[in-house]
Amino acid sequence: MRKFVSSKDRTRAVNAFTAITQGLSPDGGLYTPVNLKESTLSIKELEKLDYKQLATTIISTIFDDFTLEETKEIVEKAYGHTFMADDITPLEKVGKDAVLKLYYGPTGAFKDVALTILPHLLVASYKKLHLNQEICILTATSGDTGKAALEGFKDVEHTHILVFYPEIGVSKTQKRQMQTTTGSNTKVVAMQGDFDTCQSLVKAAYQDPAVKELCSDQVVLSSANSINIGRLVPQIVYYFKAYNDLLADGTITCGEQVHFSVPTGNFGDILAGYYAKCLGLPIGKLICASNSNHVLTDFIATGVYDRNRTFLPTTSPSMDILVSSNLERLLFEFSGYDSDLIKSYMQDLNTRGRYEVKDSIKKEIKHHFCGYYTKEEDVIKTIQSVYHDHHLVLDPHTAVAYHAKLQYQKEHPKDATVCVVLSTASPYKFSSTVMKSIAGKEFENDRDNMEALTGYCSETLPDYFSNLYDLPLLHTEVITKELGMKTIAAFLSEAKGEPV
Repeated sequence: MRKFVSSKDRTRAVNAFTAITQGLSPDGGLYTPVNLKESTLSIKELEKLDYKQLATTIISTIFDDFTLEETKEIVEKAYGHTFMADDITPLEKVGKDAVLKLYYGPTGAFKDVALTILPHLLVASYKKLHLNQEICILTATSGDTGKAALEGFKDVEHTHILVFYPEIGVSKTQKRQMQTTTGSNTKVVAMQGDFDTCQSLVKAAYQDPAVKELCSDQVVLSSANSINIGRLVPQIVYYFKAYNDLLADGTITCGEQVHFSVPTGNFGDILAGYYAKCLGLPIGKLICASNSNHVLTDFIATGVYDRNRTFLPTTSPSMDILVSSNLERLLFEFSGYDSDLIKSYMQDLNTRGRYEVKDSIKKEIKHHFCGYYTKEEDVIKTIQSVYHDHHLVLDPHTAVAYHAKLQYQKEHPKDATVCVVLSTASPYKFSSTVMKSIAGKEFENDRDNMEALTGYCSETLPDYFSNLYDLPLLHTEVITKELGMKTIAAFLSEAKGEPV
């Protein structure tokens, strides 16, 4: 059976059930699957499989503690009736390239693909480990993860979920989606600061003495962020699905390479692409697309990760991140699973705000990845031009990835490889920016912007957006970062049934 090793201590190896349930290793490391390249899948054998069949095959290959039948049942529960498209992630051709639409789930974001299945993986793991504890899920969000996690875990047995989001830095629609969430086990808190503040709090909770004391025999911590390997692995599937779609329509032949351009903040989505490549998917370049907070673009170019820079709020807030957690997993793999080296890098990041990787890792990164960033004015121009040229409406995050694709192709004019752009959010979710880009005007009220956008979008306005502004606000608490750990402690105490 495959083991999952902590990036902070390679001797800490656990099975899939434990990795999924814990979310983050107790030593603060990220559980990482080892030797994926030994589990290469046959593209020819996968070619005719639909999304659910692909998901069953790929997830059971990595989480091989589950039987094939158990995985099949989990996949069916997750994807049976929750997506607006039967094929889950439809692909739309745009010239010789394509856009992979990942936002047909219950909250209009790519996070739905993984967060509709993570609760089922978690509950199944819980039962396999014969736990009798309550699972307390701590989640930081830059906008999309929060609502997707809340919907996925809402009223799931033995679970309680607490989401932190930056008070300023998410769109109005993202904020209202979280604030209106129902469920007896959900709690949402806005924090003064940015996403990195929220993410640092969640990671620090695993090491906090008071929190550890509360996590006794009655409760256990977990996470719905992509630091949880159970969140990350399901994202591998749609890379294979996109490839199958290109094969089916004759765009490529079996074995032909494809590039992917991925809007990237926390590095989870693009890391899933690298894992797909490890499993045998013929991927050429993984184009890491950043917005004005281009810490990753700079890192790929130089091998120096430096968060000592001004944080810039943008129109693509889910990518407004200066500390990309999942990069740690990639470095761990490229270092030959050298946990001491990774600890030193992360220590440098914590104390100095920067680190530089060794030359062998730089070489590996540049072999698989390239990076580009998109300025705010180019986000607007890209949304506008893609609509007028192709009648396709992009949200700002997808526009960042689309513009990165164009930059790559301009720099490599002889490279005719097909490129798939990952479209990570519904344009309705960022209707103000999209309307301003396409129509040259926007309304003050996001509801009006959504309704106006229906005249441009090929997709109808989903009920979860059209009804959003009729729902009552249930979560309006705002805290300082100093109160973060006390808020987590109160959440844990409540999960244990103790007075707060």
